[in-house]
Amino acid sequence: MVSKNTICLWYAGTALDAATFYAKTFPDSAVGAVHHAPGDYPAGKQGNVLTVEFTVMGIPCLGLNGGPGFPHSWAFSFQVATDDQAETDRLWNAIIDNGGEASACGWCKDKWGLSWQITPRALTAAVTDPDPAVAKRAFDAMMGMTKIDIAAIEAAQRG
Repeated sequence: MVSKNTICLWYAGTALDAATFYAKTFPDSAVGAVHHAPGDYPAGKQGNVLTVEFTVMGIPCLGLNGGPGFPHSWAFSFQVATDDQAETDRLWNAIIDNGGEASACGWCKDKWGLSWQITPRALTAAVTDPDPAVAKRAFDAMMGMTKIDIAAIEAAQRG
């Protein structure tokens, strides 16, 4: 069944490469149909890969090779909830080690410029703790991190 709502992600000719990386890296992800341009278009020629259907963790996406005119920004990101430090490290390192860029508070960009938040469930629980002092300590600890360190978040929770 075709999804009624699909996220369309714009790439500068690298949609298939990106989709293949996501499918190899994230669970419940796959590359589906690859569609070639039926004619020339501003960013390519007839026969070039125009769109790629793929899923990222079950979310339907369409990669559009629209050209370099509209790069990704921090305004859109995939937020990935991780269960432990090993999963956090694996996903973070996969993105960074494949030409990505680290940022603050668990955010990073992949080599195609798409933003990701690799967010341990322990962090979410800590910063939403019903005790405002606990939540603030966890939040303050997170603000000094790039990749999230669960042990450090838990230590901040304890005070």
